[in-house]
Order: sequence, then structure tokens, then C-alpha cells
Amino acid sequence: MKYRLLDILACPICKNFPLKLIVFKEEELNKLERKVEKVECELYCGLKENYISKINLTVEDCENCSKKSIVDGLLICEKCKRWYPIVEGIPQMLPDELRNEKEDLSFLMKYESLVPKEAKEEGVPFNLSRIRTKL
Repeated sequence: MKYRLLDILACPICKNFPLKLIVFKEEELNKLERKVEKVECELYCGLKENYISKINLTVEDCENCSKKSIVDGLLICEKCKRWYPIVEGIPQMLPDELRNEKEDLSFLMKYESLVPKEAKEEGVPFNLSRIRTKL
């Protein structure tokens, strides 16, 4: 997933924008996919984690950003506490009823030391404190 996607992604449930990004694994691309000619993000820069209006973003910043790709991570909605995994570069932003609890919890456990406390303990629709109380 490219960082610039954070400029357009919102929580599909409550529509909150921007989503908080936690990167677990990132890869550096050896070459630019294309020439960056202008600042690409319009509202929010995912790499700098800030609104465009609050930072001085340059074309060089965008070129550096375009060389990076998020392999695994989390997108967190700070409003409704939902979290969405990024698996092998793909953000999985399904509604609660279509999510696979076993897969989601396995993903959280894989990166447990990197998952923020709020997602680990209070995340919706699943969290690790829920399975620990079942044990």
C-alpha cells in the first residue's frame, strides 16, 4: 500500500478521516514507478502524518514517498476504534460482519508487540483482551 492512499481512505463504518497508520513492515522500491511532477496528496500526507495545510510539502518529499510501500500494518479509526489490517500491501477494510475473526486475531497476535494498546485491548470488532478472557 502506498502512503498516499491515506489522503483518500476513511473509515467505511463511521466515515472518520484521516485514519491512523501503524506500519509493521515496509519495503523500499529500487526505482520510481513514475516521475513525480507535483505534490500529489490534496488533504493529508500519510508519510508525514499531517494535513497538507499544516506542513510544507515538496515534490522531493512526494518522490521519496513514492519509493516506499507498506507491506503489513494497521489502519485505525480513532473515532469508532475499528482497526483494519494491511496484509501484503492490501488494506482490508471490510464491514464487521464480513471480517474473519480467526484471521484478524491471528494478524494481531503476529504483530502484538507493535500493535497500539487501544487496538489490542479495545479494538473493534475484535481485540486480544477478548480472547484472553476466554482462556
